[in-house]
Amino acid sequence: MSALFRMSGVVKHFKTPRGLVHAVDGVDLSIARGEVLGLVGESGCGKSSLARLAVRIIEPDEGRIELDGVDISHLGQNEIRPHRPRIQMIFQDPFASLNPRASVGRIIEEPLIVHDRGTPAERRERVASLMDKVGLRPEAAARYPHEFSGGQRQRIGIARALALSPDLIICDEPVSALDVSVRAQVINLLDRLRAEFGMSYLFISHDLSVVEHVADRIAVMYLGKIVEFADRRSLWRRPLHPYTQALLASVPAPIAGAKRAPIPLRVVEPPSPLAPPKGCRFHTRCPYARDICQIETPELKSLQGETHQVACHFVSADGESRLQASA
Repeated sequence: MSALFRMSGVVKHFKTPRGLVHAVDGVDLSIARGEVLGLVGESGCGKSSLARLAVRIIEPDEGRIELDGVDISHLGQNEIRPHRPRIQMIFQDPFASLNPRASVGRIIEEPLIVHDRGTPAERRERVASLMDKVGLRPEAAARYPHEFSGGQRQRIGIARALALSPDLIICDEPVSALDVSVRAQVINLLDRLRAEFGMSYLFISHDLSVVEHVADRIAVMYLGKIVEFADRRSLWRRPLHPYTQALLASVPAPIAGAKRAPIPLRVVEPPSPLAPPKGCRFHTRCPYARDICQIETPELKSLQGETHQVACHFVSADGESRLQASA
């Protein structure tokens, strides 16, 4: 499959009074047409910064961001305007991302107005159709966000993201603020809409059990870097990076006795993106770390004959892990 979206060597640092925050530090990834790429990692690893780079809310310091082969990394507001309808975003907090003073109909219609799509009558018809698609009654278009539940507000955000018929939707933790009982409904809705419209998703979450359900491939991010990249089944069956193993071990097992053995991480304060460790950024918490891990940054290398990639000094090119032997 050809790449619809690609990031190459993308870097984003933020200047703060306390120093430079290394939010995204040399990330490479690609998303094919119709594919769901999952991006997982704990809070503060740079996932949301990467999402905002993808939709060009913020501009990268280095690297290249491409949409259908066109470099959109540093386009000005006028130049990037024709590309914006093709990449839309669903935000983590469905209430904070909606204008409380605007009716739901107006919120969903706004992208159509901004990009001069259709007549007023055609836009109203489009809004009604979108509300129906996401499971909301079209006659509720005159109501306001505070009159809806959290799950319904996220459906409003999804309808707004669909308004311009995008090719790619960035889903930034779209179910983390919802009750457990509502999450499955929203996930199933997103899956159905992707199948219907043929869109691609970058699905961001800290919950591997959610990503495992929706993603075709999964990228694992730690402190601004991708440490493992694999298709869903390979990652679940054979996680190679110690950080990925720790994340998977923390996922609740649906079947009694099926839970993975816990990874004995070092009990230290997680490092700050203001001062990321030299070498492998995970070495301060990794139980298998050796001297080389403190000195050399491991490259994200591909395993022979596979699409599986891992950044660890103790995984060979044929996929053999030497973590236990080096412990």
